[in-house]
Amino acid sequence: MTVATAQLLPPLPEPLAPYAPLVADIVVFVAVVAGVFLAGRLFVVPVVLRVLRVRNRNNPTLVTATETYLAVGLAGVAVFAGLVATGQAAFLLDTDSAILIAALTFAFGVAGQEVFGSLISGFFLVADPDFNVGDWISWSGGEGVVEAVDFRVTRIQTPDNETITVPNTELTTNALTRPFGRDSYRVTERVFVSYAEDTERALKELRDIAAAHDRTLEEPEPTTRIVDLGPDSITIRAEFWVDYPANRGVADVRSDFRRRVKRRFDEVGLTLAPAAGRELSGSVTVEAEG
Repeated sequence: MTVATAQLLPPLPEPLAPYAPLVADIVVFVAVVAGVFLAGRLFVVPVVLRVLRVRNRNNPTLVTATETYLAVGLAGVAVFAGLVATGQAAFLLDTDSAILIAALTFAFGVAGQEVFGSLISGFFLVADPDFNVGDWISWSGGEGVVEAVDFRVTRIQTPDNETITVPNTELTTNALTRPFGRDSYRVTERVFVSYAEDTERALKELRDIAAAHDRTLEEPEPTTRIVDLGPDSITIRAEFWVDYPANRGVADVRSDFRRRVKRRFDEVGLTLAPAAGRELSGSVTVEAEG
């Protein structure tokens, strides 16, 4: 292969003539690598991704991660094809070469345990149907929306619109919460009311305010209950369910509910969060000047 290819190349200058076989190998290697990689990107990857999209509509993470893994796999296949085309693949099968490769593999394995751990964790995250790009997740180190799952890290967009990279091992070894992973979400709000107020009236007003909100679902119905009798106020908890929390901000629903509660309680004369009463003892001395 090398001799035939060298004969097809233009004659090299006299000082470079001894390197003609090497130049031929380089030309063949680059051509084969580029051809195999481009062919895979144009014909193999689109077909695989199309099949994955059809069969995994609820797992977009699998599609995006597979595209990344296929690109790396194609690069490896293309390099191996280039070595075979130039006749260098036999080098990998030699006894001495096999020992060298095994030693290098062991060295990289010891040095890159954390990297390989993140890679394996990435596979588990990709295979998890409940973990997808676009999901809002919460873990011990923070919260945000999953943007992408790469080989070593997962990119997450925080509520402050920052993009952070989290090692995959941190997400697989800690508990993950998907608060907005379903079609509905329960909003819970606490309201503090004075002991001097009509508690039953407060419960009814909160229930009516929650039911009147345009995001509140009819089933389950909104509920209100007394959850604590504090030293200065009565704690009332209001609970209501909203739809599609991942697409429509729950924070806006909370804010709107609180505004309506404040406005309504002012209208009906109910006191929110009364000032704390404290009994003081002691003496005060007043000195007059002049």
